[in-house]
Amino acid sequence: MLDMKFLRENPEIVKENIKKKFQDHKIELVDKVIAMDKENRSLKQRGDELRSKRNAMSKEIGGLMAKGLKDEANAIKAKVQAMADEMKETEVKETELAEKIKEMMMQIPNIIHPTVPVGKDDSENVELQKYGEPVIPDFEIPYHTDIMERFEGIDLDSARKVAGNGFYYLMGDIARLHSAVISYARDFMIDRGFTYVVPPFMIRSNVVTGVMSFAEMEGMMYKIEGEDLYLIGTSEHSMIGKFIDTILDEKKLPYTYTSYSPCFRKEKGAHGIEERGVYRIHQFEKQEMIVVCKPEESEDWFVKLYTNTVDLFRSLDIPVRTLECCSGDLADLKNKSVDVEAWSPRQKKYFEVGSCSNLTDAQARRLGIRVKGENGKYFAHTLNNTVVAPPRMLIAFLENNLNKDGSVNIPEKLQPYMGGTKILMPKN
Repeated sequence: MLDMKFLRENPEIVKENIKKKFQDHKIELVDKVIAMDKENRSLKQRGDELRSKRNAMSKEIGGLMAKGLKDEANAIKAKVQAMADEMKETEVKETELAEKIKEMMMQIPNIIHPTVPVGKDDSENVELQKYGEPVIPDFEIPYHTDIMERFEGIDLDSARKVAGNGFYYLMGDIARLHSAVISYARDFMIDRGFTYVVPPFMIRSNVVTGVMSFAEMEGMMYKIEGEDLYLIGTSEHSMIGKFIDTILDEKKLPYTYTSYSPCFRKEKGAHGIEERGVYRIHQFEKQEMIVVCKPEESEDWFVKLYTNTVDLFRSLDIPVRTLECCSGDLADLKNKSVDVEAWSPRQKKYFEVGSCSNLTDAQARRLGIRVKGENGKYFAHTLNNTVVAPPRMLIAFLENNLNKDGSVNIPEKLQPYMGGTKILMPKN
Protein backbone atom coordinates (compact mmCIF):
# COMPACT_ATOMS: atom_id res chain seq x y z
CA MET A 1 0.00 0.00 0.00
CA LEU A 2 1.33 3.42 -0.96
CA ASP A 3 1.88 6.34 1.38
CA MET A 4 -1.23 8.57 1.18
CA LYS A 5 0.93 11.69 1.30
CA PHE A 6 3.01 10.41 -1.65
CA LEU A 7 -0.11 9.68 -3.69
CA ARG A 8 -1.62 13.07 -2.85
CA GLU A 9 1.52 14.92 -3.93
CA ASN A 10 2.42 12.71 -6.92
CA PRO A 11 -0.83 11.58 -8.60
CA GLU A 12 0.68 11.57 -12.11
CA ILE A 13 3.58 9.34 -11.02
CA VAL A 14 1.10 6.89 -9.51
CA LYS A 15 -1.05 6.93 -12.66
CA GLU A 16 1.97 6.37 -14.91
CA ASN A 17 3.02 3.45 -12.69
CA ILE A 18 -0.45 1.91 -13.10
CA LYS A 19 -0.14 2.28 -16.89
CA LYS A 20 3.23 0.49 -16.83
CA LYS A 21 1.50 -2.43 -15.13
CA PHE A 22 -1.23 -2.44 -17.81
CA GLN A 23 -3.97 -1.87 -15.22
CA ASP A 24 -5.56 1.21 -16.78
CA HIS A 25 -8.91 0.39 -15.15
CA LYS A 26 -7.33 1.40 -11.82
CA ILE A 27 -6.30 4.91 -12.91
CA GLU A 28 -9.62 6.39 -11.81
CA LEU A 29 -8.95 5.15 -8.28
CA VAL A 30 -6.22 7.77 -7.86
CA ASP A 31 -8.55 10.76 -8.31
CA LYS A 32 -11.28 9.08 -6.26
CA VAL A 33 -8.89 8.46 -3.37
CA ILE A 34 -7.57 12.04 -3.48
CA ALA A 35 -11.14 13.47 -3.43
CA MET A 36 -12.20 11.19 -0.58
CA ASP A 37 -9.03 11.94 1.36
CA LYS A 38 -9.72 15.68 1.00
CA GLU A 39 -13.26 15.19 2.29
CA ASN A 40 -12.01 13.04 5.15
CA ARG A 41 -9.45 15.62 6.20
CA SER A 42 -12.17 18.31 6.14
CA LEU A 43 -14.35 16.14 8.38
CA LYS A 44 -11.43 15.61 10.72
CA GLN A 45 -10.79 19.35 10.86
CA ARG A 46 -14.48 20.03 11.53
CA GLY A 47 -14.43 17.43 14.30
CA ASP A 48 -11.41 19.08 15.92
CA GLU A 49 -13.12 22.48 15.77
CA LEU A 50 -16.30 21.12 17.35
CA ARG A 51 -14.32 19.37 20.07
CA SER A 52 -12.44 22.54 20.92
CA LYS A 53 -15.63 24.65 21.05
CA ARG A 54 -17.46 22.01 23.09
CA ASN A 55 -14.69 21.89 25.68
CA ALA A 56 -14.64 25.67 26.00
CA MET A 57 -18.43 25.90 26.29
CA SER A 58 -18.56 23.05 28.81
CA LYS A 59 -16.33 25.07 31.10
CA GLU A 60 -18.71 28.03 30.72
CA ILE A 61 -21.63 25.97 31.98
CA GLY A 62 -20.06 25.43 35.39
CA GLY A 63 -19.40 29.15 35.81
CA LEU A 64 -22.95 30.14 34.84
CA MET A 65 -24.48 27.55 37.17
CA ALA A 66 -22.31 28.87 40.01
CA LYS A 67 -23.72 32.36 39.35
CA GLY A 68 -27.27 31.03 39.35
CA LEU A 69 -27.75 31.71 35.64
CA LYS A 70 -29.56 28.43 35.02
CA ASP A 71 -31.37 29.42 31.79
CA GLU A 72 -28.15 30.64 30.18
CA ALA A 73 -26.39 27.44 31.30
CA ASN A 74 -29.17 25.26 29.83
CA ALA A 75 -28.99 27.17 26.53
CA ILE A 76 -25.28 26.43 26.29
CA LYS A 77 -25.94 22.80 27.29
CA ALA A 78 -28.28 22.50 24.31
CA LYS A 79 -25.58 23.88 21.99
CA VAL A 80 -23.01 21.48 23.49
CA GLN A 81 -25.39 18.56 22.90
CA ALA A 82 -25.94 19.64 19.29
CA MET A 83 -22.18 19.76 18.84
CA ALA A 84 -21.84 16.29 20.36
CA ASP A 85 -24.46 14.95 17.94
CA GLU A 86 -22.66 16.53 14.98
CA MET A 87 -19.35 15.11 16.21
CA LYS A 88 -20.86 11.62 16.27
CA GLU A 89 -22.11 12.02 12.71
CA THR A 90 -18.71 13.34 11.66
CA GLU A 91 -16.89 10.42 13.30
CA VAL A 92 -19.17 7.88 11.58
CA LYS A 93 -18.54 9.54 8.20
CA GLU A 94 -14.79 9.64 8.92
CA THR A 95 -14.75 5.92 9.71
CA GLU A 96 -16.75 5.04 6.60
CA LEU A 97 -14.54 7.19 4.36
CA ALA A 98 -11.35 5.81 5.93
CA GLU A 99 -12.48 2.24 5.17
CA LYS A 100 -13.34 3.12 1.56
CA ILE A 101 -10.00 4.92 1.12
CA LYS A 102 -8.09 1.94 2.55
CA GLU A 103 -9.94 -0.50 0.30
CA MET A 104 -9.07 1.54 -2.80
CA MET A 105 -5.50 2.20 -1.68
CA MET A 106 -4.99 -1.56 -1.34
CA GLN A 107 -5.92 -1.96 -5.01
CA ILE A 108 -3.38 0.60 -6.24
CA PRO A 109 -0.08 -1.18 -7.07
CA ASN A 110 3.24 -0.45 -5.42
CA ILE A 111 5.64 1.82 -7.32
CA ILE A 112 7.90 -0.41 -9.40
CA HIS A 113 11.67 0.00 -9.41
CA PRO A 114 13.02 2.21 -12.25
CA THR A 115 15.05 -0.71 -13.63
CA VAL A 116 12.01 -3.00 -14.07
CA PRO A 117 11.43 -3.68 -17.80
CA VAL A 118 7.99 -2.67 -19.07
CA GLY A 119 6.06 -5.64 -20.46
CA LYS A 120 2.57 -7.14 -20.40
CA ASP A 121 3.28 -10.64 -19.07
CA ASP A 122 5.96 -13.23 -18.28
CA SER A 123 6.73 -13.69 -21.98
CA GLU A 124 8.46 -10.28 -21.79
CA ASN A 125 10.66 -11.05 -18.77
CA VAL A 126 14.34 -10.37 -19.36
CA GLU A 127 17.19 -12.84 -18.85
CA LEU A 128 19.87 -11.52 -16.51
CA GLN A 129 22.48 -14.27 -16.28
CA LYS A 130 23.07 -18.00 -16.76
CA TYR A 131 24.95 -20.15 -14.26
CA GLY A 132 26.36 -23.51 -15.28
CA GLU A 133 26.41 -25.16 -18.69
CA PRO A 134 23.07 -26.65 -19.81
CA VAL A 135 23.59 -30.26 -20.90
CA ILE A 136 21.49 -32.21 -23.39
CA PRO A 137 22.37 -35.91 -22.90
CA ASP A 138 22.68 -38.41 -25.75
CA PHE A 139 19.69 -40.38 -24.47
CA GLU A 140 16.02 -39.52 -24.08
CA ILE A 141 14.97 -38.04 -20.73
CA PRO A 142 11.59 -39.47 -19.64
CA TYR A 143 8.77 -37.36 -18.19
CA HIS A 144 9.47 -36.67 -14.51
CA THR A 145 6.69 -38.90 -13.14
CA ASP A 146 7.95 -41.75 -15.35
CA ILE A 147 11.37 -41.38 -13.72
CA MET A 148 9.77 -41.43 -10.27
CA GLU A 149 7.66 -44.47 -11.14
CA ARG A 150 10.81 -46.43 -12.06
CA PHE A 151 11.80 -46.03 -8.39
CA GLU A 152 8.25 -46.85 -7.20
CA GLY A 153 8.42 -43.34 -5.79
CA ILE A 154 5.08 -41.78 -6.73
CA ASP A 155 1.42 -42.79 -6.69
CA LEU A 156 -0.84 -40.27 -8.42
CA ASP A 157 -3.77 -42.64 -8.97
CA SER A 158 -4.32 -43.26 -5.26
CA ALA A 159 -3.89 -39.56 -4.48
CA ARG A 160 -6.51 -38.74 -7.10
CA LYS A 161 -8.98 -41.08 -5.40
CA VAL A 162 -8.21 -39.60 -1.98
CA ALA A 163 -8.00 -35.88 -2.81
CA GLY A 164 -8.39 -35.30 -6.56
CA ASN A 165 -6.00 -33.90 -9.15
CA GLY A 166 -3.09 -31.81 -7.89
CA PHE A 167 -2.10 -34.17 -5.07
CA TYR A 168 0.38 -37.05 -4.86
CA TYR A 169 1.96 -39.76 -2.71
CA LEU A 170 5.77 -39.71 -2.70
CA MET A 171 7.36 -42.95 -1.51
CA GLY A 172 10.63 -44.72 -0.88
CA ASP A 173 13.80 -43.19 -2.33
CA ILE A 174 11.90 -40.34 -3.99
CA ALA A 175 10.20 -39.36 -0.72
CA ARG A 176 13.57 -39.53 1.03
CA LEU A 177 15.15 -37.43 -1.69
CA HIS A 178 12.36 -34.87 -1.23
CA SER A 179 13.08 -34.62 2.51
CA ALA A 180 16.84 -34.58 1.90
CA VAL A 181 16.56 -31.55 -0.39
CA ILE A 182 14.46 -29.67 2.19
CA SER A 183 16.90 -30.53 5.00
CA TYR A 184 19.93 -29.56 2.91
CA ALA A 185 18.27 -26.23 1.99
CA ARG A 186 17.54 -25.57 5.66
CA ASP A 187 21.17 -26.12 6.69
CA PHE A 188 22.45 -24.23 3.66
CA MET A 189 20.56 -21.13 4.79
CA ILE A 190 21.48 -21.57 8.47
CA ASP A 191 25.13 -21.64 7.39
CA ARG A 192 24.50 -18.28 5.68
CA GLY A 193 23.35 -16.72 8.93
CA PHE A 194 19.58 -17.12 8.66
CA THR A 195 17.48 -18.20 11.66
CA TYR A 196 15.45 -21.37 11.09
CA VAL A 197 11.71 -21.10 11.80
CA VAL A 198 8.69 -23.39 11.55
CA PRO A 199 5.70 -20.99 11.43
CA PRO A 200 1.91 -21.44 11.78
CA PHE A 201 0.41 -23.03 8.68
CA MET A 202 -2.80 -21.00 8.98
CA ILE A 203 -3.31 -17.24 9.22
CA ARG A 204 -6.16 -14.85 9.94
CA SER A 205 -7.84 -12.69 7.31
CA ASN A 206 -6.19 -9.45 8.48
CA VAL A 207 -2.79 -11.06 7.81
CA VAL A 208 -3.93 -12.37 4.41
CA THR A 209 -4.98 -8.90 3.22
CA GLY A 210 -1.75 -7.51 4.64
CA VAL A 211 0.63 -9.81 2.77
CA MET A 212 -1.02 -9.98 -0.67
CA SER A 213 -3.37 -8.27 -3.09
CA PHE A 214 -7.07 -9.14 -3.34
CA ALA A 215 -6.52 -10.74 -6.77
CA GLU A 216 -3.81 -13.04 -5.39
CA MET A 217 -5.94 -13.95 -2.39
CA GLU A 218 -8.88 -15.02 -4.57
CA GLY A 219 -6.67 -17.11 -6.84
CA MET A 220 -4.60 -18.78 -4.13
CA MET A 221 -6.02 -19.08 -0.63
CA TYR A 222 -8.07 -21.92 0.84
CA LYS A 223 -10.39 -20.71 3.62
CA ILE A 224 -11.26 -22.82 6.68
CA GLU A 225 -15.05 -22.96 6.74
CA GLY A 226 -16.64 -21.33 9.79
CA GLU A 227 -13.36 -19.83 11.06
CA ASP A 228 -11.33 -16.72 10.39
CA LEU A 229 -8.43 -18.82 9.15
CA TYR A 230 -6.76 -19.49 5.79
CA LEU A 231 -4.20 -22.15 4.82
CA ILE A 232 -0.95 -20.48 3.83
CA GLY A 233 0.20 -20.49 0.21
CA THR A 234 3.80 -19.96 1.35
CA SER A 235 5.49 -19.48 4.72
CA GLU A 236 6.20 -15.88 3.75
CA HIS A 237 2.58 -15.17 4.69
CA SER A 238 2.84 -16.18 8.34
CA MET A 239 6.47 -15.06 8.64
CA ILE A 240 5.74 -11.46 7.63
CA GLY A 241 2.53 -11.67 9.65
CA LYS A 242 4.74 -12.38 12.69
CA PHE A 243 5.53 -8.66 12.78
CA ILE A 244 1.96 -7.33 12.46
CA ASP A 245 1.33 -4.14 14.47
CA THR A 246 4.83 -4.05 15.94
CA ILE A 247 7.43 -1.34 16.42
CA LEU A 248 10.88 -2.81 15.84
CA ASP A 249 14.13 -1.63 17.34
CA GLU A 250 16.30 -0.34 14.48
CA LYS A 251 19.39 -1.75 16.20
CA LYS A 252 18.02 -5.30 15.84
CA LEU A 253 17.55 -5.05 12.07
CA PRO A 254 17.77 -6.90 9.78
CA TYR A 255 15.69 -9.94 10.71
CA THR A 256 16.76 -12.80 8.46
CA TYR A 257 14.73 -16.01 8.61
CA THR A 258 14.58 -19.25 6.66
CA SER A 259 11.26 -20.97 7.20
CA TYR A 260 9.84 -24.38 6.36
CA SER A 261 6.18 -25.04 5.65
CA PRO A 262 3.73 -27.03 3.60
CA CYS A 263 1.96 -24.75 1.10
CA PHE A 264 -1.61 -24.93 -0.16
CA ARG A 265 -2.82 -23.23 -3.33
CA LYS A 266 -6.05 -23.27 -5.30
CA GLU A 267 -4.12 -22.48 -8.50
CA LYS A 268 -7.32 -20.79 -9.68
CA GLY A 269 -6.95 -19.52 -13.22
CA ALA A 270 -4.05 -21.92 -13.92
CA HIS A 271 -4.14 -23.80 -17.21
CA GLY A 272 -5.42 -26.97 -15.60
CA ILE A 273 -3.83 -29.14 -12.94
CA GLU A 274 -1.85 -31.92 -14.60
CA GLU A 275 -3.09 -35.43 -13.88
CA ARG A 276 0.34 -37.00 -14.34
CA GLY A 277 2.70 -34.25 -13.30
CA VAL A 278 3.78 -32.54 -10.08
CA TYR A 279 4.82 -29.20 -11.59
CA ARG A 280 1.60 -27.32 -10.73
CA ILE A 281 -0.14 -28.78 -7.69
CA HIS A 282 -2.41 -27.87 -4.77
CA GLN A 283 -0.02 -28.97 -2.02
CA PHE A 284 3.76 -28.87 -1.73
CA GLU A 285 6.55 -28.08 0.73
CA LYS A 286 8.98 -25.21 0.62
CA GLN A 287 12.00 -23.68 2.29
CA GLU A 288 11.72 -19.88 2.19
CA MET A 289 13.85 -16.81 2.95
CA ILE A 290 12.40 -13.73 4.68
CA VAL A 291 14.11 -10.41 5.40
CA VAL A 292 12.82 -7.39 7.33
CA CYS A 293 15.26 -4.51 7.05
CA LYS A 294 15.88 -0.77 6.81
CA PRO A 295 14.78 0.86 3.52
CA GLU A 296 18.31 1.72 2.45
CA GLU A 297 19.38 -1.93 2.77
CA SER A 298 16.60 -3.67 0.83
CA GLU A 299 18.16 -3.46 -2.66
CA ASP A 300 21.36 -5.12 -1.42
CA TRP A 301 19.36 -7.83 0.34
CA PHE A 302 17.36 -8.41 -2.81
CA VAL A 303 20.50 -9.43 -4.73
CA LYS A 304 21.80 -11.51 -1.81
CA LEU A 305 18.54 -13.46 -1.60
CA TYR A 306 18.29 -14.64 -5.18
CA THR A 307 22.06 -15.28 -5.22
CA ASN A 308 21.52 -17.73 -2.33
CA THR A 309 19.09 -19.72 -4.47
CA VAL A 310 21.46 -19.72 -7.44
CA ASP A 311 24.31 -20.93 -5.21
CA LEU A 312 22.20 -23.72 -3.72
CA PHE A 313 21.14 -25.10 -7.11
CA ARG A 314 24.69 -24.88 -8.46
CA SER A 315 25.95 -26.80 -5.39
CA LEU A 316 23.72 -29.65 -6.62
CA ASP A 317 25.06 -29.40 -10.21
CA ILE A 318 21.84 -27.94 -11.62
CA PRO A 319 22.28 -25.19 -14.26
CA VAL A 320 20.07 -22.17 -13.63
CA ARG A 321 19.37 -18.70 -14.94
CA THR A 322 17.88 -15.52 -13.47
CA LEU A 323 15.06 -13.56 -15.09
CA GLU A 324 14.04 -9.97 -14.35
CA CYS A 325 10.23 -9.90 -14.12
CA CYS A 326 8.62 -7.24 -16.29
CA SER A 327 6.06 -4.74 -14.99
CA GLY A 328 3.01 -6.73 -16.07
CA ASP A 329 4.30 -9.89 -14.38
CA LEU A 330 4.72 -8.22 -10.98
CA ALA A 331 2.08 -8.72 -8.29
CA ASP A 332 0.68 -5.44 -7.00
CA LEU A 333 2.77 -5.31 -3.82
CA LYS A 334 6.08 -5.96 -5.58
CA ASN A 335 8.63 -3.26 -6.37
CA LYS A 336 10.99 -5.66 -8.13
CA SER A 337 11.20 -9.42 -8.71
CA VAL A 338 13.68 -11.93 -10.11
CA ASP A 339 12.77 -15.52 -10.94
CA VAL A 340 15.30 -18.34 -10.73
CA GLU A 341 14.79 -20.98 -13.43
CA ALA A 342 16.38 -24.43 -13.60
CA TRP A 343 17.48 -26.19 -16.77
CA SER A 344 15.27 -29.02 -18.02
CA PRO A 345 17.24 -31.43 -20.28
CA ARG A 346 13.98 -33.10 -21.31
CA GLN A 347 12.28 -29.90 -22.46
CA LYS A 348 15.57 -28.29 -23.54
CA LYS A 349 14.59 -25.07 -21.80
CA TYR A 350 14.53 -23.45 -18.35
CA PHE A 351 11.53 -23.49 -16.00
CA GLU A 352 10.74 -21.55 -12.82
CA VAL A 353 11.83 -23.02 -9.49
CA GLY A 354 11.86 -19.90 -7.31
CA SER A 355 11.00 -16.24 -7.12
CA CYS A 356 12.64 -13.38 -5.20
CA SER A 357 10.72 -10.18 -4.41
CA ASN A 358 11.38 -6.79 -2.84
CA LEU A 359 8.09 -5.34 -1.58
CA THR A 360 9.70 -2.17 -0.15
CA ASP A 361 7.28 -0.83 2.51
CA ALA A 362 4.03 -2.01 0.81
CA GLN A 363 3.44 -4.98 3.14
CA ALA A 364 4.71 -3.08 6.18
CA ARG A 365 2.13 -0.30 5.64
CA ARG A 366 -0.69 -2.82 5.38
CA LEU A 367 0.44 -4.73 8.46
CA GLY A 368 1.65 -1.81 10.56
CA ILE A 369 5.30 -2.92 10.76
CA ARG A 370 7.28 0.13 11.89
CA VAL A 371 10.83 0.73 13.02
CA LYS A 372 11.93 3.05 15.81
CA GLY A 373 15.22 4.72 14.95
CA GLU A 374 17.27 7.71 16.06
CA ASN A 375 15.29 10.04 13.81
CA GLY A 376 11.82 8.71 14.63
CA LYS A 377 9.58 5.96 13.30
CA TYR A 378 9.34 4.64 9.75
CA PHE A 379 8.01 1.59 7.90
CA ALA A 380 10.30 -1.40 7.42
CA HIS A 381 11.07 -2.99 4.03
CA THR A 382 10.20 -6.67 3.54
CA LEU A 383 11.62 -9.22 1.09
CA ASN A 384 11.04 -12.89 0.39
CA ASN A 385 12.59 -15.58 -1.78
CA THR A 386 12.25 -19.30 -2.44
CA VAL A 387 15.16 -21.45 -1.35
CA VAL A 388 13.70 -24.68 -2.78
CA ALA A 389 10.17 -25.92 -3.40
CA PRO A 390 9.95 -29.69 -3.91
CA PRO A 391 8.51 -31.51 -5.70
CA ARG A 392 9.07 -28.97 -8.51
CA MET A 393 12.73 -28.82 -7.58
CA LEU A 394 12.82 -32.65 -7.81
CA ILE A 395 11.95 -32.39 -11.50
CA ALA A 396 15.10 -30.37 -12.12
CA PHE A 397 17.17 -32.60 -9.85
CA LEU A 398 16.09 -35.90 -11.41
CA GLU A 399 16.43 -34.71 -15.01
CA ASN A 400 19.91 -33.22 -14.46
CA ASN A 401 21.27 -36.20 -12.48
CA LEU A 402 19.75 -39.03 -14.51
CA ASN A 403 22.02 -41.61 -16.13
CA LYS A 404 21.38 -43.62 -19.30
CA ASP A 405 20.71 -46.82 -17.31
CA GLY A 406 17.96 -45.04 -15.32
CA SER A 407 20.01 -44.54 -12.17
CA VAL A 408 20.26 -41.11 -10.50
CA ASN A 409 23.47 -39.58 -9.15
CA ILE A 410 23.37 -38.01 -5.68
CA PRO A 411 25.68 -34.96 -5.53
CA GLU A 412 28.27 -34.95 -2.78
CA LYS A 413 26.54 -32.13 -0.83
CA LEU A 414 23.33 -34.14 -0.61
CA GLN A 415 24.82 -37.54 0.23
CA PRO A 416 24.89 -37.03 4.04
CA TYR A 417 21.13 -36.39 3.93
CA MET A 418 20.64 -39.64 1.98
CA GLY A 419 22.49 -41.83 4.47
CA GLY A 420 25.67 -41.72 2.38
CA THR A 421 23.96 -43.01 -0.76
CA LYS A 422 25.85 -41.95 -3.90
CA ILE A 423 23.53 -43.33 -6.54
CA LEU A 424 19.88 -44.40 -6.68
CA MET A 425 19.08 -47.54 -8.67
CA PRO A 426 15.61 -47.94 -10.23
CA LYS A 427 13.39 -50.81 -9.14
CA ASN A 428 11.64 -51.09 -12.51
